[in-house]
Parts: sequence; C-alpha cells; structure tokens
Amino acid sequence: MRKITFIGAGSFGFTRSLVRDVLTFDAFRDVEIRLMDIDSTRLAYSERAVRKIIEKGNYPATVKATLNRAEALEGADGVVITILSGGPDIFRNDIEIPKKYGVDICVGDTRGPSGIFRFLRTAPAMLEICRDIEKYCPDAVVLNYTNPMAMLCRYIQSETKVHMTGLCHSVQGTAQMLAQWIGAPMEEVTYTCAGINHQAFYLEYKWNGRDAYPLIREAVKQPEIYNKEQVRNEMFLGLDYYVTESSGHNSEYSAWFRKRPDLVEKYCTHGTNWNPGKHAYILNEYFEREEDGKWMKDIEEWLEKDDFDLARGGEYAACIFNAVFGDHTPYEFNANLRNFGLIDNLPQGCCVEVPAIASRAGVRPFRVGSLPDQLAVLINTSARCEELAVEGCMEGDRRKIFHAVLFDPLTSAVLSIAETKQMVDEMFEAGKDYLAYFK
Repeated sequence: MRKITFIGAGSFGFTRSLVRDVLTFDAFRDVEIRLMDIDSTRLAYSERAVRKIIEKGNYPATVKATLNRAEALEGADGVVITILSGGPDIFRNDIEIPKKYGVDICVGDTRGPSGIFRFLRTAPAMLEICRDIEKYCPDAVVLNYTNPMAMLCRYIQSETKVHMTGLCHSVQGTAQMLAQWIGAPMEEVTYTCAGINHQAFYLEYKWNGRDAYPLIREAVKQPEIYNKEQVRNEMFLGLDYYVTESSGHNSEYSAWFRKRPDLVEKYCTHGTNWNPGKHAYILNEYFEREEDGKWMKDIEEWLEKDDFDLARGGEYAACIFNAVFGDHTPYEFNANLRNFGLIDNLPQGCCVEVPAIASRAGVRPFRVGSLPDQLAVLINTSARCEELAVEGCMEGDRRKIFHAVLFDPLTSAVLSIAETKQMVDEMFEAGKDYLAYFK
C-alpha cells in the first residue's frame, strides 16, 4: 500500500482533483491518502471531499487528515505541496504598493516585485516542510504546485536534498488551446517546450509530425482568436514562438503591455479568455471568495453533488507518481528543475522548465540546447532577477532583493532607481512580520 501526502491540503480544488486522478490508477486503488494543513476548517472540507471520491469510486483506499506535519509525512512515497503563506490581507501589499508607484500588477504570484515578496514570505515555510521531508520520508517523490514556482524550486533544490519537481499546468493547457485553434486532435500533436516557468516557449509544435506553426499564424489572423489572448498573440507575432502562460500573467513579465494606461486599455482589458490582464485580478478573486463565506458555500455545494466525474484530469502529478512508484509506465511532461546543462544560453543553476520523463528511475530532464536568441534575451532577464532574489533570500541580503526588483522589466520601464528603492523599502516594511531573517 502506497502513501501519498498532501501538504496544504486545504487547497480544496487541487486536493480534490489530484486525489481523484491518483485513484484512477490500479496501482493506487488501495493508497493511503494523508491530508495536512494548518487550517482545520479547510482541512475538514478536503477530508470530506476525499472520502466522497473514495466512496463513489468504491476504492479500497483510506484517508487520514491531521494538523501534524510529521505524522502526515512519515514514510510517504509521494508528497504534493500546495501551500499559501499569508492570506489576502498580506498578499494585497504585493499588489497595492507597486500600484501606488505606477507598477500595475495583474496576478503577482510569479515574478516582479509582487512575486519576489511572495517568494520571500513563502521560502521559510517551504524550507521547514522540506526539512521534515528529509527527516521523515527522504526518498519521497515531491511535487510542488506552490508559486512562485521557479524561485521556490531553485531555492529548495539548492538548499535541501529533497527530490522536488515543480509542476505547472500552463504547458499542457496552452498546447491544448493551440490544438483547438487549428482543429487538431490533441493525441496527434507533439511539441517541445522550454524556458522558465510561465515564460516557456514551444520551440516545436507539430501535428502528425509536420510543423503546425504556419497553421497557428493563420489562426491568429482571425479576430475572434486574436482577441482571446491579445498579449500572448502579440508576443507570438513579435517573437515567432508561442509562450505558455496566459495573457494576464504575461503582461506583467515584460515592458511592453503595462507601463502606460493606454497600453493596459489596449492589450489587457478586452481579451476574451479567462484573464486578459485586469489590475489585481487574482487578489480581487480572493476577496470576492472571502466575502460572506462564498468559498465555503461553493465547497458545500460541491459536497452535496452526486454527479461529479471520476475521470482523470490533465494534471501531471498522478501520472508522475504512477511512473515512479506505481505501475512504472513512463510519463513525459515539463518539469521545473535547475539548469545544469539543460539550456545553454540561460544561467547555470537557475530554475528552468524543460521536457522530462518520469520512470522507475525517477524524474530525468532532457537537454534542450540553446534557445533562439530573441527568447534568450527575454528569459535571461527574468531568470537572472530570480537568481538575485533567491541569493538575497539565502543570504538575508536586502540589497540583492532591491537589485532583483530594479531589473524587473516592468518595474524598470516605469520607475527610476530611487523610486524602485523607495518601493522596495516600503514592501519590506509592510512584510516585516514575515521577513525578520533579513539583515
């Protein structure tokens, strides 16, 4: 009987869907699911959901919920981490302080000033979790879904011996979107995607072995498709390769779309997909869900349903676990791992998102070689800012954090050096309860 632990199991959507996926594999029908969170209310909801899934599928699996991390981790074969350090009232500083200085953020969980300070809050908690993994289940396969993905994975993969792989659904999600645009069945599509998290590009995208980029270029000329993803489609038209993460996210990673109100209006307001780039999009979603206990009502509504689907979803996690310690069917996916000989023209040791294969031997990445020069220029800036942020975190060096923010493309397009320093100082002051480890 295998044991799979969810740390941050109060993340109801992730826990519910990933447990459902795990149980679709014959090797895991009798799995022991362990749920751990520091929020007892959210933990109880997730436990109810898992029991409901087990009951509906008539699985011989078991579930145990606990507030004790050591108890949850003891002897685990696999660990999924989906934590959030600080709630919306803390997260709002990451968004509202930059906006006061003119840096307009849409999501703010990945990079730039908002993503960096989210990382600085989350890193100590993530390190504590991984120290416990080293102690209680050192050989476990650890899959991280917590953002900011690249900085957290780079930090943990350098500071611990934990076998951590970072996962993001933007790669397979975008591949499916492009397939729909050109009318290709997904099972006939192959691709090579590489870069860094949320700034990975499809270096190849093929339909039945033939280059499908000419079809994508034709599709993007159609107004209804162009308008779905205005930022990403503009990036594609300018850079010749398609990027993974949604327009709202990508609009804050470069200098091209959010440095002036007229650009925000033009590129980040009228897109028709889920997140075109509205200011504080996710923060406002958090507050909306908190209002009048809406998140509880939504969960209760799901828990009352009997007609939910048990079919496997599109996330990587369960397939990776199955490949490594289930029935050992190899599985190819994109992993967030440190760059040791994987991408030649990105910083050595930074966290990259590259093709990998999971098997009985564990997770092994594929070497990509060099990215096209225009992509390398863009991605190097982000990757080197992330390297500065991680080094600043490890050394408790505020100056390196300032430099990491200073060279962020959007921040540097809007602010002077002095203005950036003032903004960073204010963000340190606002987050001081979480950042006492800085000098």
